Amino acid sequence: MGKRIFFVTLLIFLVTGFIYSQEILQENQAREYHIGAKDLLEISVFGLDEMSQTVRVSEKGKITLPLLGEIEVEELTKAELERKLGQLLEKKYLQNPQVTVFIREYQSKKVYILGAVGKPGSYKLLGRQTVLQLISDAGGLIEDAGDEIIVIRQHKDGPSKTLRILIDDLILKGDARLNIPLEPNDIVNIPVDKTVFIYVFGQVRRPGALNVKKLNIPTLLQVIAQAGGFSERASKRRVLIKRIDKDGKEQEIKVNVKDIIKGKKKDIQLKENDVVYVPETIF
Repeated sequence: MGKRIFFVTLLIFLVTGFIYSQEILQENQAREYHIGAKDLLEISVFGLDEMSQTVRVSEKGKITLPLLGEIEVEELTKAELERKLGQLLEKKYLQNPQVTVFIREYQSKKVYILGAVGKPGSYKLLGRQTVLQLISDAGGLIEDAGDEIIVIRQHKDGPSKTLRILIDDLILKGDARLNIPLEPNDIVNIPVDKTVFIYVFGQVRRPGALNVKKLNIPTLLQVIAQAGGFSERASKRRVLIKRIDKDGKEQEIKVNVKDIIKGKKKDIQLKENDVVYVPETIF
């Protein structure tokens, strides 16, 4: 996990271009950002002071300006709005007007990140923002991050879509195709995968407690393999699993591991705090 956090930090550094100033990065994002309801715009026109205004975009995606009245601005970029206002002013009032639009507050488009990051919550979607940039803004991965990133994408006209990205493929293997751009209202969830224990005793080569991840608890055969395999005196037909159920009562599950090895029975999925005991053969 430590290696993974190092690589995500390095990759985020490269992707977001921290070799540039934060101001340049935000300006580039603003150019691509599509204006929406509740955004706060600062508009100035060189040589026409009465047109210099700070206005909030209405719920209908419009603003009202002196001389021009009500103007539709929703889904326009900063540059597109500057051109639109310039064209409207040029028709009646100015030759070659110099219009500047600054997006003072980004309120209309947000994304959400949950789970194993430093600062989960809602974040403003600035232009073409990617999964890694959002993870960076949210303080990076924490130690208990699981193996995947889940992106829930909500569509107005249909059911939501779930995208799953393996963290190792994105970060350790560096598959840039997986660093997908985010869309408004995306929910990014990085499940917390804490360390739990499985206990193995008896006739295995390395008995003791095994550290495993809660979201990826191994099967019985996998646990025996992690414990070094059976000893020469192991009774594979009489393996015992002790488990505490949800009511606090102890259960005992007797397993013939030879049948699992031969494919006659399915391997058993273990649970947190299971105790596996391999008795000694009586022969």
